[in-house]
Amino acid sequence: MSDQSAIETIADVLIVDDHPMMRRGLMQLLEMEPRLNPIGQASSGEQAIKIVTQDEPDLILMDLNMPVMDGIETIRQIRNAEVHSKIIVFTVSNDHADVFRALRAGADGYLLKDMEPEDLIKSILNCAGGQQIFSPELMDVISKALRDRKIINGPSPADLTDRERQVLKLIADGQSNKMIARDLDIAEGTVKVHVKRLLNKLGMRSRVEAAVWVVENQWLL
Repeated sequence: MSDQSAIETIADVLIVDDHPMMRRGLMQLLEMEPRLNPIGQASSGEQAIKIVTQDEPDLILMDLNMPVMDGIETIRQIRNAEVHSKIIVFTVSNDHADVFRALRAGADGYLLKDMEPEDLIKSILNCAGGQQIFSPELMDVISKALRDRKIINGPSPADLTDRERQVLKLIADGQSNKMIARDLDIAEGTVKVHVKRLLNKLGMRSRVEAAVWVVENQWLL
């Protein structure tokens, strides 16, 4: 599916879905892409939280409609545990309320299950690289959700280091970790550390939230 010579990094991916056939199909699809390493699968939110808090994969592909603990609550608990894995909601639901709730909980992307396999792989790779990814037909809904979201007692950048401010601005520009590392002439692993720290300092759950905050508060930086 991809040119082996183009591989630079490998992202560990956890699949969370209560349907065995869906999990198996996704595992087989991800295994075809050399830059993705499907480390496992979870059939419930509870199981996902156990795996994520132990292994902290680079990316989580999360279904919404699961019994007992749905995807939204699972995302919320993962973020409350201060795990900063990228989370892509992968669902059949295009309900506006679900999109709003997923973003507020801390999702980094929202994709619909009717997309082509090749587009799914591309989206996962882009998200693993630090980009925000959403199904095209949801962009109007996403934009409205981000515009309408209010951050009560908004965070202050006062505690950020100069380097963290630089990283934050580049996140807002939509740059991936790899691009940020190249621009700042630092290691990609160092970028990941900066991102995790600045999200903690700002009390934010995802890069999406941080990017929107920067756009709305450029004067603070």
